[in-house]
Amino acid sequence: MDFKQKVVDLINEQVDLPKEKINLLIERPKNEKMGDYAFPAFALAKIEHKNPAEIAKNIADQINDENFTSIQAVGPYVNFAIDHAKLINTTLNDVLKDGEHYGDQTLGDGNVPIDMSSPNIAKPMSMGHLRSTVIGNSIAKTLEKVGYTPIKINYLGDYGTQFGKLIVAYRLWGNEEDVKKDPINNLFHYYVKFHEEAEKNPKLDDEARATFKKLEEGNEEEVKIWQWFRDASLKEFNRIYKELGVEFDSYNGEAFFNDKMQPVVDELKEKNLLEESQGAQVVNLGEDENPALILKSDGSSLYMTRDLAAAMYRKNEYDFVMSLYVVGNEQGEHFEQMKKVLKKMGYDWADNIHHIPFGLITQGGKKLSTRKGNVVFLDQVLQDAVNLAHKQIEEKNPDLQNKDQVAHDVGVGAVIFHDLKNDRRDNFDFDLEEVVRFEGDTGPYVQYTNARAQSILRKANHETTVDNLTLTDNQAFAVAKQLADFPAVVAKAAEKFEPSIIAKYALSLSKKFNKYYANVRILDEDDQLNARLALVQTTSIVLTEALRLLGVNAPKEM
Repeated sequence: MDFKQKVVDLINEQVDLPKEKINLLIERPKNEKMGDYAFPAFALAKIEHKNPAEIAKNIADQINDENFTSIQAVGPYVNFAIDHAKLINTTLNDVLKDGEHYGDQTLGDGNVPIDMSSPNIAKPMSMGHLRSTVIGNSIAKTLEKVGYTPIKINYLGDYGTQFGKLIVAYRLWGNEEDVKKDPINNLFHYYVKFHEEAEKNPKLDDEARATFKKLEEGNEEEVKIWQWFRDASLKEFNRIYKELGVEFDSYNGEAFFNDKMQPVVDELKEKNLLEESQGAQVVNLGEDENPALILKSDGSSLYMTRDLAAAMYRKNEYDFVMSLYVVGNEQGEHFEQMKKVLKKMGYDWADNIHHIPFGLITQGGKKLSTRKGNVVFLDQVLQDAVNLAHKQIEEKNPDLQNKDQVAHDVGVGAVIFHDLKNDRRDNFDFDLEEVVRFEGDTGPYVQYTNARAQSILRKANHETTVDNLTLTDNQAFAVAKQLADFPAVVAKAAEKFEPSIIAKYALSLSKKFNKYYANVRILDEDDQLNARLALVQTTSIVLTEALRLLGVNAPKEM
C-alpha cells in the first residue's frame, strides 16, 4: 500500500484541491514523534479566508482511517501517524510478492531515445565521458521500470573539423606502424601536438579546415584514414563499456547524418527560414537572441546542422514520446536553439525534446581538458578502483571466493555510484581513495550492506513466508517505511531524470538497516523470526534493485 497516496486521497475528500497539488504539498515532519506525513493548511487560507490552524483542525476532525493510529491538527498542519504494524506487514508482503519487480509502474509508454556517452573518435575515453554514460544508462533503466522503452544512442563524435586536425597531425608526425601498435594513445598524442603547434603556426588550422572539407566531399584518401581511426577507436570504447556494463542500441554518430543534412538545409530554404549573416547561413530566432548558425561561410556544416538532421531522423525512425540528450551544462543554449528551429519548421514534437544537463568532474578543483593533455583516462581510473577494492577485500575477507569478480563489481560500482550520488547538475571533485571506501556515503557501503543481509539469510537457512509478518519495534518500522517509499522514489527519479534520488535513497535505506542490525537480535528463535528475516530479505531485494537502476552490481558476498 502507498501510505502517502492514502493521505492524499483522505485530504482530497475534504478539500477543494486537485490530488496532484496535494501530493506536492505533503511533507515529512522533521520530528518523527509528530507523525509520518503532514499536510500544511496554508494553501487553503486564501481560498477559505480562515486561519490555517482552524482549517487544519476542521480537516483532522473529519478524518478517521484504520491505517493511521492518529490523525490530528498540530498548529497549521494535519499530521498522520501510520499504524506501524500495518505498514510493516503490508510492505513486506508487497516486496516479497513482487520481488525484483517491486516498484515497477506504468507512468508512461512509448519510445524514448537517449543520446548519451558520445565520445570523440581517436581520443581515449576520459573521466569526462563517465558522466554522460552512467547518467544516461541509469535514466534508461529507470524509465524502463516505469513503462517506457528506452533506446540508448551513442552519438559518436566521428565527424567535424577535429578530424581535419587529426589527419593533418597524422601526416605530419605519425606513422602507420605506431598507430597499429597503440591506436588510441598515439592518435591522442598527435591531437595534443597539433594544438600545441597550431598556437605557434595558425596556418595549420587552415590546413585542417581544408582537409575536413575534402573529407566531407568524400575524398577517397581522407575517408580511408577516417574509417581506420573510427574502427580502432570503437574497439577500444567497447572494451570500456563492457567494464561499465553499458550497452547501446545504436552507434549512429555524426557521420551517419552527413547525407541527411542537405534535406534539412533545403527545407529551411523552402520555409524561408534561412538568412545570410556575414556570409554564413543562419536561422533568426528573435531580436534578443543569438541566431542559430546552420552553414559556415565556406558552406560546411556545423553541430546544429547535424543535430537537426539527427532529431528529425529519430522522430521518423522511433516515433518517440520523448527524446533525451544527456549532455553537459554548457550545451544548454545549443539545445534551446535546436528546439526553436524545429518549432519554426512546424514540428511541435520538439516540445518533447529534453536536454539533461550535468556538471563537471574536477580533480584538485581543476577542470580536465583533452586539448591541453590534462586528462584522466577512464580505463586507468576503473583499473585503479578495482585494484583498490581488491586490496581491501584481501584485508577484510581473504578467504572470499570469486575475489576478482567481487573486486571488479565493487571497484567499478564505486566509481559509478560516486558519480550518480551527486545531483547531476553539480560539479564534483574526484578522489579515488574516498570513492572506494567501504564506509561512508559510498557504493561499497551499500553493496556491503546488501552482502551483510545475504549473509544473515544464508546463516538462518530459513524459507521466508508471508505469514505472521508482524513487527512492532521502531527500528523495524524505520526500515519498512523506507522500503515502502521505493516506488515513489523510482517515480520521482524517472520524472526528474535524476539518478541521485535513487542513490541517496539506497544510502538512507542502508543506514537504517545497519542501525536495525546493530540493535536487534535477528536470528533469535521466537515467533517473530520469520518477520525479521522477511525484513532482511526485502531490504536485500530493494537494495539490489536500487543498485541495478544505477548500473551497479550487488555481490552477495564481500
